[in-house]
Amino acid sequence: MPVLTRPQLEAALAADRAEGRAIGLANGCFDVLHVGHVRYLQGAAAEADRLVVAVNDDESVHRLKGEGRPVMPGADRAELVAAVRGVDYVVLFAGPTVGPLLEAIRPDVHCKGTDYTVETVPERAIVAAYGGRTAIVGDPKDHSTRDLLRRIAEE
Repeated sequence: MPVLTRPQLEAALAADRAEGRAIGLANGCFDVLHVGHVRYLQGAAAEADRLVVAVNDDESVHRLKGEGRPVMPGADRAELVAAVRGVDYVVLFAGPTVGPLLEAIRPDVHCKGTDYTVETVPERAIVAAYGGRTAIVGDPKDHSTRDLLRRIAEE
């Protein structure tokens, strides 16, 4: 499954909605894919008929994570995420939050990892305003790219 542009994504979702499918959206940097990411994406896939994964572009990862990040370019991160079972569509997004994409595609459910609660998801008001729901999915936040990179550097 290729990574889609936003217009391609919008067309695919229009077809899915016409067939009555529920749409979920998960988002993140996915800088060095690890088991926590996979479990998050599988949990998100269980929340809807189609899963869109929005991957932060390189500039936003650098702003969020700091010097030396991202480790991998956005196109590579997006391709890896697209290969995870249960992921239907992948799109790169720019900016500090996924809010504008949520407003544009209005998924039925916005999925976030267990480092959030429904009340602490920054975009929860956007999702609630159009009648969507927020779901917390995945396993406990015992895995992080930062910790993995630190362990690699120590070797």
